[in-house]
Amino acid sequence: MTTAQEQRTAEELKALAERAGRELEDASALDVMRWAVETFGDRFCVTSSMEDAVVAHLASRVKPGVDVVFLDTGYHFEETIGTRDAVEAVMNVNVLTLTPRQTVAEQDAEYGPKLHDRDPDLCCKLRKVQPLEEGLKGYQAWATGLRRDESPTRANTPVVGWDEKRGKVKISPIARWTQDDVDAYVAQHGVLTNPLLMDGYASVGCAPCTRRVLEGEDARAGRWAGRGKTECGLHG
Repeated sequence: MTTAQEQRTAEELKALAERAGRELEDASALDVMRWAVETFGDRFCVTSSMEDAVVAHLASRVKPGVDVVFLDTGYHFEETIGTRDAVEAVMNVNVLTLTPRQTVAEQDAEYGPKLHDRDPDLCCKLRKVQPLEEGLKGYQAWATGLRRDESPTRANTPVVGWDEKRGKVKISPIARWTQDDVDAYVAQHGVLTNPLLMDGYASVGCAPCTRRVLEGEDARAGRWAGRGKTECGLHG
């Protein structure tokens, strides 16, 4: 990466994101990823919840050894940790596991047990939002697996946008994909997926706050069900 790239201001990055969002709206996911790697080099990473490894796989095709950031909240299903370990073992990526400042036991001691039941927003802030903000400090851009068809709250997700909260370019290369597109890509490339997706879970988060979805529900209906909460704070 050149010195000029390193010294981009937040205003320059925001303008870059807004322009790319328009220009890449109809580009393929792989072309979006190529643009990201060419534009940001080592200052670009992929984040993954280990629901599947589709975005990580896309990035590895363009940039072998790409950084893949995973948040280990301490509340994950065993299957999710197993998926992370499998991705690290078999894919040409560099998995970086971020952890919260406190262990679950330390958090329980300070805030009381089962904070996720009493104040899920605070629990997400402590165990997801803050660790990600720390972990992204060395990057100018990050890629997510957000898709517009996942829920109404994600219907306007830009392919490339500006993350005002973190001052980063936020890239969602598969924003326009449907679940059928994801399934076809997984089948074509043999991409690893979380086993829970075959067990009634359409979206996989922390175990205490995730349930199987019912017929006719959107993909994220099983997250914080009955709590009026739809996002953890990472994306809104």
